[in-house]
Amino acid sequence: MKVLLLKDAKEDNCGQDPYIRELAVYGLEATLIPVLSFEFLSLPSFSEKLSHPEGYGGLIFTSPRSVEALELCLEKDSKTEVWEKSLKEKWNAKSVYVVGNATASLVSKIGLDAEGESSGNAEKLAEYICSSTGTEIQEQSWACSPGHLCQLGAALPITLHTVLTLSF
Repeated sequence: MKVLLLKDAKEDNCGQDPYIRELAVYGLEATLIPVLSFEFLSLPSFSEKLSHPEGYGGLIFTSPRSVEALELCLEKDSKTEVWEKSLKEKWNAKSVYVVGNATASLVSKIGLDAEGESSGNAEKLAEYICSSTGTEIQEQSWACSPGHLCQLGAALPITLHTVLTLSF
């Protein structure tokens, strides 16, 4: 039987989309059809803010797209060398949090040490942040993606201010 999968293709360690592989095990022939189009709208603003880690208390990566945005900023603005020489170290001196293992893996590849990957969603990450930082977080600014900022902000019993925003 043929099946249409309405999603973007993602390769796993075997070089194949895991959904296609799993469906094939059950005799199903899957065809992927990408249904979404995506465009980053705030890269110049994010890039500028990324260059000034002293203005922020840390980073919160809420999706693989937020990591992709950081990588695009480094590439487009020729900041890869500056990232390797100083910016990465400055951001690593701050708290870096992620939602999920996939995002954690990507954050690790860009050289940042993150925590909170087992949280899995914004509410659980907020609980993790509060338990690991106590009241200190109230005084800090955070960079995170707005797609999940509402969920994260609603879950945190604190005020988030000066947030680096990316339009997803």
